[in-house]
Amino acid sequence: MEVTKYSGELIPQQDKDWQGRPEWFFNREHTDTYELWYEGRYKRAEIWQKKVMEQLVSKDQRVKTLLEFGCGTTRFTRWWKNIGIEATGGDISPLMLSQAVHLFEGDLVMADSHFMPFKDHTFDSLAFITTFEYYKDPVKVIREAARVARYGIAMGMMNRNSPKVARRRVQQLFGKNPFYVTATFYTPKMLTEIIERALVGRKYTIEWTCTGLPKWFPVQQWNVPIGDFFGLYIQLNDVE
Repeated sequence: MEVTKYSGELIPQQDKDWQGRPEWFFNREHTDTYELWYEGRYKRAEIWQKKVMEQLVSKDQRVKTLLEFGCGTTRFTRWWKNIGIEATGGDISPLMLSQAVHLFEGDLVMADSHFMPFKDHTFDSLAFITTFEYYKDPVKVIREAARVARYGIAMGMMNRNSPKVARRRVQQLFGKNPFYVTATFYTPKMLTEIIERALVGRKYTIEWTCTGLPKWFPVQQWNVPIGDFFGLYIQLNDVE
């Protein structure tokens, strides 16, 4: 009898797809170095991104618990407690979560954001930080988020109105940047239009702000849709 040896890998090397396409977060070559990005050249950007998200979410004082989907290694998920919010993390990638379990003390779930395994209004809020760009059906994901979250949805993402988007696309042509090949970049206006399609009949308000401006620029955050990153918060106003 021939015995097939089990490799012990979370994901076979030949299987690096999600949603029917190859994704960098299913490739250990990239996920194993993910945390290093934030400790190097990305550190300053992270500081301003967290400032922006804190400003937006903290205004909704109803929010005490939060589910962050696409949590990755929990870089942001670990941070929410610093502003008084109890966070849970969710991600589709076992490679990311295999690191997250050693870095995060809270609860984690492996699931697809299009089909969240939670009852209605399980959390006060739901967050997507630099992950919403990868969803094939963004309308469905927002509807799921609005079902699981009672009071609001926080979104932080790379801005389409950034010179770096063009640079990333040029890099991809030369095979130098695998991280954004399947990403769809939005502007605040584009994202707002998707939200309006997803939340027909709901009562809500939207606030957004941009950061990721050059270090030499007079301001580092403004309400103009230009910058490498923007944060947006949907406050749901038709719930008790």
